[in-house]
Amino acid sequence: MNVRAAAVLLLVSVASQPAETGPTPPTPAQESYGSEHRSIRRDVPLTNTIRRAFDARTRNLTGSPGAAYWQLQTDYDIDVVLDADTQTLTGTETITLHNNSQEDLSDLVLRLDHNIFRARVPRGFSVPAETTEGMVLTRLVINGTAVDLGVATAGRGEARRLAARGLDQTVAMVTLVDPIAARSVAIIEIEWHTKLPGGPDGRGHRMTQRWGDTLFQPTQWFPRVAKYDDLRGWDTSVYLGPAEFYNNFGRFDVRIDVPGGWLTSATGILQNPDEVLTTAARERLATVLDSDDITTIVGPGEVGPGHATVAGDRLVWHYVADMVNDFVWATAENYIWTATRADIPEKGYVPIHMLYLPHRASLFENAGPLSRHALEFYSELWAPYPFPQLTLQDGPSAGMEYPMVINSNQGAADHEVGHQWWPMMVGTNETWYGWMDEGFNTYMNILSRAHWRDTEPDLNGRGQSYGRTSGDESEPPAMWAANYGGVMYGFQTYAKTPLMLSMLGGIVGDKAVQAAISAYTHAWAFKHPSPWDFIFFMNTELGENFDWLWYYWLWTTESVDGSIADVTTAGSTTTVTVRQDGQMPSPVMLSVEFTTEGPDLVAMDNAEMVDAHTAIVTWPVDVWFAGGHTFEAQLDFGGRTIERITLDPDGRFPDGDPSDNVWPR
Repeated sequence: MNVRAAAVLLLVSVASQPAETGPTPPTPAQESYGSEHRSIRRDVPLTNTIRRAFDARTRNLTGSPGAAYWQLQTDYDIDVVLDADTQTLTGTETITLHNNSQEDLSDLVLRLDHNIFRARVPRGFSVPAETTEGMVLTRLVINGTAVDLGVATAGRGEARRLAARGLDQTVAMVTLVDPIAARSVAIIEIEWHTKLPGGPDGRGHRMTQRWGDTLFQPTQWFPRVAKYDDLRGWDTSVYLGPAEFYNNFGRFDVRIDVPGGWLTSATGILQNPDEVLTTAARERLATVLDSDDITTIVGPGEVGPGHATVAGDRLVWHYVADMVNDFVWATAENYIWTATRADIPEKGYVPIHMLYLPHRASLFENAGPLSRHALEFYSELWAPYPFPQLTLQDGPSAGMEYPMVINSNQGAADHEVGHQWWPMMVGTNETWYGWMDEGFNTYMNILSRAHWRDTEPDLNGRGQSYGRTSGDESEPPAMWAANYGGVMYGFQTYAKTPLMLSMLGGIVGDKAVQAAISAYTHAWAFKHPSPWDFIFFMNTELGENFDWLWYYWLWTTESVDGSIADVTTAGSTTTVTVRQDGQMPSPVMLSVEFTTEGPDLVAMDNAEMVDAHTAIVTWPVDVWFAGGHTFEAQLDFGGRTIERITLDPDGRFPDGDPSDNVWPR
């Protein structure tokens, strides 16, 4: 375009613009922005899944398991052989599926997590240490009938046939010709093999499962029946790496064939110590429960067949675990094995085992006392530790949890032990609702660390701090499926729940919150609660409807954003204009500090004196339910001069800028 033509177009454009007469008035669709009215939601959304459960009476509005609650049970009988030279596991297993549901199962869903190591599968932010051929099924038999692994499932309009699809993915579907009837038992037989990935390039938990060919730490290592529940039926969430568990409970009977001289640890109780342990090791084990001392079971100078273990080229370690939702193990050529004990309320002493490499001994110096403290503290806080032992396993995964086992050294011991309550005891769905697992764990770690230091836990300021994150477009709401949490998965899953519970504690007291969670733990032990079960149980236990709080914390990314907008005094009455610019409401809580001289203070019904010159005055959250952004808080203590007023003095309510919470400025 030439210059003259461009100039003409510019003049036409300018001439066509309306004269500037001030800010453009909002359109009707924009009028709500900046409005002095806000709509406060006071209930939580009910999805189709939870409505179906209510209708079926498997769950209810009290938050306790319903009269018709059921869950599948899957029992595993597994034989697995480790070939250290090829870094391969070869296994056979028989799964007894107890269909305790009221529905016939026309399909069967298998979890093949090791297929995440294949080249062509979806993944999150995890990177396997090496690419393998994944979990390879060589035989699959259901109730005595073999599945032809080379035949595809039937197409639309074709008759159903016994066939599988997705065997190269982390979730596989088997179509059944003969459904597994409600209240019946099915037998599933599987033969398989998988290589354990190793090397320096793994990123993320469970992405590296060996160090060379002398230490193996298999996780999620065997084909599993997926979870089937009253909410969604089969759980078909793909395994992407970061998100973790949602498994059926059941019994595991596992035999692990490894090279002779290699120490092996696992979920459950060792059934054949005479066949694998030396006389000296068995004698030392017999003394572990006698004191809090660290007992060496197998020391650094005891290596190889006849020294670390009984003699033999290969040994089979036999473990049994009852009512667990997973099974894990580890083995190494030169593990050191030490042990101590923990005293569990209502139960007595249980052993804590630690297996680690000699050159990493410094990482386990304090692991025993830390794990003991965690087991004993959380047993008192929530419910007694339900399992017969705990084991810490050294290896490339230095922060991961399984029933009775944590792949951890002392660095993450407190956190990983906490997972024995969720999801190992209370079987939450981490793949969807990580906040019910990692979030609760982060909260309880705050309490445990304070107790370890012999101090009172400080939850002040945590709820308020969310105001600095609220509004970040990268943050998914907590009720967004954690499997797809994106770059803020860590905040959504781990960090936000303690902030929410800080706010709740600021209203009812932290001890009341913890007592309610303890009751929830007992009610849902070895069951599978949903978020609605937790919400309604807490409401019931606390005797108050907190749906407004749950809604804003879990379904939104809103904040309170409170401030003191104005303070005026007339006679003995001071009016504090409190403003909330966010969509989340909160109670109004004011700290009022008086001069030391003046008329005697007159009591207010909603005030509590914290010392001779300071009162905390509270108005319930209801004052906002009419939809306003401002509330006039009336203070009348008899005319004593007020020196300072602070809104939300304990920092429990989300606020991006707490500097305007104080008067005078």
